[in-house]
Amino acid sequence: MSSTGKNKRNQNRNSKYVKSNNTVQSNPRIAKKKGRGIQSKQVKKPSVKISFLGGLNEIGKNITLIECENDIVIVDCGMAFPDGDMLGVDLVIPDFTYIEQNVDKVRGIVLTHGHEDHIGGLPFLLSRVNVPLYGTPLTLGLVGNKLREHSLFNKSQMNVVNSGETIRLGCMNIKFIHVNHSIPDSVAFAIETPAGTIVHTGDFKIDCTPILGDTIDLSSFAAVGDKGVLALLAESTNAQRSGYTPTERLVSESLDNLFKRAEKYRIIIATFASNVNRVQQIINCAEKYGRKVAFSGRSMVNYMDVAKKLGYLSLPQNILIDIDMLDKFPPEQIVLVTTGSQGEPMSALSRMAYSDHRKVMVGEGDFIIISANPIPGNEKTVGNVVDELLKRGCKVIYESMYDVHVSGHACQEELKIIHRLVKPKYFIPIHGEQKHLRKHAELAEFLGMDRSNIFIPDIGTTVEINEDYMKEADHVPAGKVFVDGLGVGDVGSIVLRDRKHLGQDGLIIIVASLDVYDGHVISGPDIVSRGFVYVRESESLLEEVKKLALDILEDCAEKNIHEWGIIKNRIKDEVSKLIAQRTRRAPMILPILQEV
Repeated sequence: MSSTGKNKRNQNRNSKYVKSNNTVQSNPRIAKKKGRGIQSKQVKKPSVKISFLGGLNEIGKNITLIECENDIVIVDCGMAFPDGDMLGVDLVIPDFTYIEQNVDKVRGIVLTHGHEDHIGGLPFLLSRVNVPLYGTPLTLGLVGNKLREHSLFNKSQMNVVNSGETIRLGCMNIKFIHVNHSIPDSVAFAIETPAGTIVHTGDFKIDCTPILGDTIDLSSFAAVGDKGVLALLAESTNAQRSGYTPTERLVSESLDNLFKRAEKYRIIIATFASNVNRVQQIINCAEKYGRKVAFSGRSMVNYMDVAKKLGYLSLPQNILIDIDMLDKFPPEQIVLVTTGSQGEPMSALSRMAYSDHRKVMVGEGDFIIISANPIPGNEKTVGNVVDELLKRGCKVIYESMYDVHVSGHACQEELKIIHRLVKPKYFIPIHGEQKHLRKHAELAEFLGMDRSNIFIPDIGTTVEINEDYMKEADHVPAGKVFVDGLGVGDVGSIVLRDRKHLGQDGLIIIVASLDVYDGHVISGPDIVSRGFVYVRESESLLEEVKKLALDILEDCAEKNIHEWGIIKNRIKDEVSKLIAQRTRRAPMILPILQEV
């Protein structure tokens, strides 16, 4: 990075995203490196408890609690996107019950980096409990934007911590260690507790030629390892992949070649909004080939605005244009950087593919590059978007052979390096699905660690670690909380089951008015069908349903049954049997009765 870029970053360390009176430089809780006594060997060390509220057996929703004596430190607070079974759900966040029950013990939240799966749950947690946040400048800049959207910024306690610095929270000293990832300002933590040191890697890889900033601080990992590490918590996302994760420089070369190929086309590149390094590479290529750059997608615009203000994005003069100015330049002079690399239905690229974007129409003159690999489970949606773009005549680059994306996560050889440097007594794999966690555990065994010193946790698991043992403790409340519109937690498994039922089999509503005195039918029953059968072609079936419902209601009246719960259950049971016999379908049956 140029000296101008570094100076700009330094000038923005205490930007408006961070309350300067709370910065770590002026915080009295900074750990003092001198004057600490050596613990007597006769004194038995306490235990430390590690609780996992997310990030295990799933991708995303990362949150871990470190608890020692009477203090709790929270590492990250992320969210996850809903899968195909979570109909209508916008976001999935952790269950914060245990944090709320122990809020008087929580000393702060430390953040590894600014990806949504590590910071996306913060607004929902901070709306319930007000605890201090500690993170690097870019991370807190992105958090600040999220908190503003939820009207929480002025209530927040945000403290800037730079890589290499150490803070004290309760009985714990926490050292921020610089790591490489797909977003700048990423860190790991060496958490020194009275029980021993816990190393939490966060998301990382070892990149000797990063686009921005320095290479990973391996010397700090080695120094911590030399002093003795009680337990290592290391990410497992790429634990199944052999070798090393390629450097970001590989993408620069590939983008350069693609820009040459697309000299007569408008270039549209879809990537993660948080991948500031990738966007910087795109801007560098655009400058080289005399193109203007525009951003599309709300999250892309927000991320780039924060990165630019804090000096993490270097923009040549006059290269950036507003998306409304695209028509004022020839297509071959345009690069449009957009969201939608995962095929998200409401993303900018998806709306372009389905001709639903208000400002961008795509066609034969467009050269589209998808600079990201599909997250597991998103392959189908990404494929659908690619198909739609191809139908419109676009040239689409999405295959891995073009090297337009590299992972931000460590592969097996990098994980081995961290294990060898840290030399932990105990190991807990984190951040990944079961297959990732188990592969990482096998890797630790291969390196010589005893299987009894390795623990594979699950959401809600608490692990108690002492210098003499590691064991599973009592579980804590944990799980998935669904965010649907403005509702948080009001959609549960029963609601999702009903939504799935409605989506698969449809709905039949049976409406009738009953005499308030004797229970006989005054009007109806009327039958309303939605998503079950086409009414005009199934009149005879619906007439059968109507007759059956009428017979049940009259039978209940004759038998002096006036309990509506009993009547509705009889209608549901009998109508369901009839429809199953006639159609082998199982729509939801909803009787609606009223007394007149």
